[in-house]
Amino acid sequence: MAKIGINIATGSLQKEEMIVGIDLGTTNSLVAIIHPESKQPLALKEHNSSSLVPSIVHFDEAGNVTVGEAAKQFLITEPHNTIFSAKRLMGKSYNDIKDNASFFTYKVIDDNTESLVKVQVGDKFYSPIDLSSFILKELKQRAEHILKTPVTRAVITVPAYFNDAQRQATRDAGKLAGLDVLRIINEPTAASLAYGLGLGKEESKTIAVYDLGGGTFDISILQITNGIFEVLSTNGDTYLGGDDFDRVIVKQWMKQSGLSEAELFENKGLSQTLRLKAEEAKKLLSNAENFELELNGNLLTISRTEFEGLIKPFIERTIKSCESAIADAKIAVSEIESVVMVGGSTRVPAVKNAVSAFFGRPVNDTVNADEVVALGAAVQADILAGNNKEFLLLDITPLSLGIETMGGLMDVLIPRNSKIPTKVGRQYTTHKDGQSGMRISVFQGERDLVQDNRKLAEFNLSGIPAMPAGLPKVEVSFLINADGILVVKAKELRSGIEQSIEVKPQYGLSDEEVERMLLDSITNAKDDIAKRALVEARTEGEQLLETTEKFIGKNASLLSQQELIATAEAMQALQLALTMEDKDLVHRKVEELNEISRPYAERVMDQAVSTAMKGKTI
Repeated sequence: MAKIGINIATGSLQKEEMIVGIDLGTTNSLVAIIHPESKQPLALKEHNSSSLVPSIVHFDEAGNVTVGEAAKQFLITEPHNTIFSAKRLMGKSYNDIKDNASFFTYKVIDDNTESLVKVQVGDKFYSPIDLSSFILKELKQRAEHILKTPVTRAVITVPAYFNDAQRQATRDAGKLAGLDVLRIINEPTAASLAYGLGLGKEESKTIAVYDLGGGTFDISILQITNGIFEVLSTNGDTYLGGDDFDRVIVKQWMKQSGLSEAELFENKGLSQTLRLKAEEAKKLLSNAENFELELNGNLLTISRTEFEGLIKPFIERTIKSCESAIADAKIAVSEIESVVMVGGSTRVPAVKNAVSAFFGRPVNDTVNADEVVALGAAVQADILAGNNKEFLLLDITPLSLGIETMGGLMDVLIPRNSKIPTKVGRQYTTHKDGQSGMRISVFQGERDLVQDNRKLAEFNLSGIPAMPAGLPKVEVSFLINADGILVVKAKELRSGIEQSIEVKPQYGLSDEEVERMLLDSITNAKDDIAKRALVEARTEGEQLLETTEKFIGKNASLLSQQELIATAEAMQALQLALTMEDKDLVHRKVEELNEISRPYAERVMDQAVSTAMKGKTI
């Protein structure tokens, strides 16, 4: 086995190799490094190609995966097998996205509304983590091809509003792609670093980062003090971006040529041609006054003035978000000292002018807007590699800390490489009706199953009042103080009962052991995540069987004989699937049972509501 030196101060593997910065985007993704000679950040690309890799994944009939530009063509021909915008699904449950479900042309599974979404392609099920890992794997291979050196360590960026689950999902995707993710950093922080903001030791600044991409818009207000970035507020719209600009041009041309929505829907080729030409027009109108195009005997035209009029409502929506972000940050617009522009859509002059007018100062747009986030991630990677001696690296945790959850899984609360001191809390609930206690087992390590990690401590939270499963709210919090002592607290929020314990996570671990644990996690990432997916699928299947059984027991008289037989058969099939080692089979059987029970569950609910309403005036 290769011997890799480790530096406990940074908790990172030390080897003569690059640490790359990755911008994992909704529309496009890319990789950047600090050039060894010039010491300047550089986005990686083949000689004459673009640095951008479209965040698109296509599966063919045999299950082979294509990512990026090559997958783009299948958006039209095989929409159900071609996944775009997977980032929007990261760490989300179906409940979170159901209002926008029509946006996705592929099948997003609506099962247990609180569990995380899955995407069905043929008879296989993929989590957003799997999908993002395919994109990251493509970026890793591309970087290795260009640099002619192995790439195993990375800093990956996420939106500032990403929650704990979404950040952990991004880490898992990196791990699955064979990357040791040293740090997850906020996109606005990365953009600021690319502009050299926050690199000065004594610097203290308040800045705004305006990020308008292909499909999403974010505004973040940051406070930078002595190299520490604090997000004061964020706002935005996850369904607003350059794609909307293209769409209004297409609509204008449809009016000019008399084409209807139905015709475009029927003729996918024409629809895609118009969209691509609209994108071309948008780019040209940044410098030209007019754009014209001959299509099927029709002359289609648009002027810069018309275009600016059409996109004005979208720009105004972004300015409204800026107003909200400023209000939430509790500062005045005049206190913003720099406005950083991110995302290809900020190249539109009307956007720049509106933002500049709102903030009352010229915008900062000298760095390539598509690459700025990845370039900043490379700056952060360079700091972590210890190459940037200007920066003092704060103490960080060399291994992840978490607790055991159902099925023996490790739920990470404090990921490796977190700065110390730090505090994190997360809520859990009971699995059984009337459950009066909960065992809190604390583990350290990088593997997905607790049996492969190091157990640090365990205690029982007892005296939880008897409640139905899922009702108690137990908050588990981890606090690591400046001395590296971990305090674990568990508190049932409804009754107020609590219990805590102190542990010293570093105690008795040599550098070699930490190194071995890190290497094991990377070597076994694929197997580990497959095991985790199987355990999660089984847990979901068991819970569904339990709730269906309860429901039938209560409402059997309201169901037809046919429904009862179909349900019993589907339950039996799921029961059998749980004994197999195939997560896709379990998901399929869960989906089949859901399909059978959904109609009558809704009917019984409706009946219950109408009975309850009888005789009541509203």
